[in-house]
Amino acid sequence: MRSFHSRAFLFSLTAFFLIHIVALKKTASAQPVSTISRIQFLGQYEIPYAKQFKNTTIGGLSGIDYDATNKRYYFICDDRSAINPARYYTAGITITGKVITSMRFTGVQQLLQPNGKSYPGNKQDRFHTTDPEAMRYDPTQKKLTWSSEGERIANRKDTVLVNPSIITISTKGNYLKSFTLPPNLYIRSIEKGPRQNGVLEGLTFADNYTTLFANVEEPLYEDGPKADTLANDAYIRILKFNVSQRQNTQQFAYKLEPVAYPPFPADAFKINGVPDILSIGNNKLLVIERSFSSGRMGCTIKLFIADLKDASDIKDIPSLTGSTHFKPATKKLLLNMDTLGIFVDNIEGVTFGPLLPNRHKTLLFVSDNNFNPIEKTQLLLFEVIE
Repeated sequence: MRSFHSRAFLFSLTAFFLIHIVALKKTASAQPVSTISRIQFLGQYEIPYAKQFKNTTIGGLSGIDYDATNKRYYFICDDRSAINPARYYTAGITITGKVITSMRFTGVQQLLQPNGKSYPGNKQDRFHTTDPEAMRYDPTQKKLTWSSEGERIANRKDTVLVNPSIITISTKGNYLKSFTLPPNLYIRSIEKGPRQNGVLEGLTFADNYTTLFANVEEPLYEDGPKADTLANDAYIRILKFNVSQRQNTQQFAYKLEPVAYPPFPADAFKINGVPDILSIGNNKLLVIERSFSSGRMGCTIKLFIADLKDASDIKDIPSLTGSTHFKPATKKLLLNMDTLGIFVDNIEGVTFGPLLPNRHKTLLFVSDNNFNPIEKTQLLLFEVIE
């Protein structure tokens, strides 16, 4: 009897630990869910211009994500294999108290094509050049998913049409599979579909990595005008994908704010679009709107909470121009970074970071310096107040 009770006790103890180990693994891989009421700016950290790491030039950091289990950050670089082969970096960031005290790059990996080769630059093969913009890590699969904007050159002298893409890779950069994109994201020579350099800018996993959201930066041609300095119906699309099937299941409209400031001169370049999104749970997304106008330094960065719960599925609505048969996502301003009293550059990525000593969540933003000496690669750290 003692032997039986001893075995039963050991079995119960083993079962107890196994259940808790599974629970811990699920907790470690669960996505952060947050009811954000406001965010508090804690500080910034600047990565030196043209910093070298393993024979590559660091810059063009257009996406950031955090692997909480391994305390590892991923940064995708939007170098189109012009300076070095298309790539992403890993890094460690030390936050002491509520301040970023150090950062070190720990690795660099090339993004590889299905044939196992690195992507060519424009001078080598412009029809297979990639334009990396966003990257997210899935701890349940230990894989990365990244997006490319493709290319659209369509004029009398030249035509280069390269479709955007969403690709899953190993943590060594090896191609694994691609998501199937809907036809309205195909690049065309006519003014239909995505605009040049205004396609897949943001990605975020949701629903514990069973859903992937992606967004176009600017409105599709058939959905209406680009954002202007005066309010207009500039709608972008947020696309929902089933991760296991890699299929687009729904699309939602999101209305952009006007461009924050008029450009100088008046006919110079201006833009407002969405460079990244981040799931905060319950069909809600943190949305970055980035406005830039020629003649000004820096960007106006506004953060919104978008709620998709009651938004119409516009997947089967071919054009939003003049349409009244859809309801866009609701949005609420969380922060205008103009109020921080600091210079804010070309913010392109956001991720949840580690917990602070008070157990509050953090948000980290990264800016893309476009490999330009007058622009900055900034990390901005915020505390989440729920």
